[in-house]
Amino acid sequence: MPAGLKRYYGNNDLHFITFSCYGRRPLLSTARARDILVQELARVRAEYRFKLVGYVVMLNHVHLLMGEPVKGTPSTAMQMLKQRVSRKMRRNSGTVGGPSSVGAPSSVCEGGSRAQLASRLNEDDQEGKPFWQERFYDFNVYRSGKVKEKLNYMHANPVIRGLVAHPKDWPWSSWSFYFQKGKGLLPMDWID
Repeated sequence: MPAGLKRYYGNNDLHFITFSCYGRRPLLSTARARDILVQELARVRAEYRFKLVGYVVMLNHVHLLMGEPVKGTPSTAMQMLKQRVSRKMRRNSGTVGGPSSVGAPSSVCEGGSRAQLASRLNEDDQEGKPFWQERFYDFNVYRSGKVKEKLNYMHANPVIRGLVAHPKDWPWSSWSFYFQKGKGLLPMDWID
C-alpha cells in the first residue's frame, strides 16, 4: 500500500468510499453506463454481503456509504466491483450509450453519443489506459451525525454539479429510497 494511505477495518464502521474513472474521464456519462454500475454494485453487495446505506453514481466518480463485508474487506469488494464494471463496459462498449432501463432525460446524459463513448473506450484500450483510477478514498464513519452528513453530500452531488435541479431527478442515487418510500434502483440498509 502506498505511503500515507491507511485503511481501518475490523471495527464494523461504515465506510464512505469514493472512486473515480481514470483521469476523471466521464466514462459514466450515459444512463446505460450508470445502470451497469448499479447492477454490478447489487451483485457485489449480495456476494460479499455488506450493508449499503447510500450511494451516488456520477459521470466520472462514485460515492458509497457501506458497511464492512462479511466476506473479505471493503478493499476486496471494491476491487471486484471495479473489475466487473470495467470488463462489462469494455465488452459492451458498442452499447454503452444504449437505452437506459431507468429512462433519464437526455439532458443529464453528458459526454456525447454512444459511438463517441465507444470510440473513447476503444482509443483508451489502445493507449493502455485503465478504466478506473487506482485505489479509492475511504473514510470511516461511526457517528450518526456523520452518516447524515455523508448521505446529504451524496444526494446533493448531482445538483451541485449542475446535472439536475433536484436530487429526485437523478435516479442513480439512494435519495429515492429515503425520500420516496423505498423506491429507487437499489434498496438501502437502515442503520440504527
